[in-house]
Amino acid sequence: MLEVCEEQKCEEEVFSLAMNYLDRFLAGVPTLKTHLQLLGAVCMFLASKLKESSPLTAQKLCVYTDNAVTPHELLEWELVVLGKLKWNLAAVTPHDFVEHILRKLPQQPETLPRIRKHAQTFIALCATDFKFSTYLPSMIATGSVAAALRGLQQQEEEEEEEASALTQLLARITNTDVDCLKACQEQIEAVLLDSLQQLGQEQREPPESEVEADAATTPTDVRDVDL
Repeated sequence: MLEVCEEQKCEEEVFSLAMNYLDRFLAGVPTLKTHLQLLGAVCMFLASKLKESSPLTAQKLCVYTDNAVTPHELLEWELVVLGKLKWNLAAVTPHDFVEHILRKLPQQPETLPRIRKHAQTFIALCATDFKFSTYLPSMIATGSVAAALRGLQQQEEEEEEEASALTQLLARITNTDVDCLKACQEQIEAVLLDSLQQLGQEQREPPESEVEADAATTPTDVRDVDL
């Protein structure tokens, strides 16, 4: 689902929102493994309708399933998912908090786009890991911004005291417990390291020409993140 959203250059919120629908549906409806691909396509279909000015089409999503799903099935399941979610599609995601947090940071304006980009990458990674399903969206957003700031500070060799002060500031901004925030931040950084290790293994296996063709081009690619 993340790869489809990246390849189609969807808005950042689309993937997180689609995963919100997916998790909520699975929490209440026993679902066969054979239906997961169809369910994922439907969730992306609904999320893109809500967030995109030009949403993903049913036909395009079916192509991504290698035509294992038909447009008719997708449209039928769209009504099923809407019914189970009680048509409540305006869910809160971590992306809703990022801009509010960034506005309160004592950072230079020119550094904010980079912090935002890295935070969005961490949010996407969190959406792919089940352990973060118990965190509030505000905590994931705050932890992602904290992890982004920590990575950039390490790159710029800033003092550890400054990093700690920023973490405490983030906790005050969102009324979050500092220890809980640090624990969330550490888990996010661990997920990033795992993803980078997996990418390293994948890059060692294929021929060099394939690796070059798979160069990072998307805003949520973990290879763009400093840690």
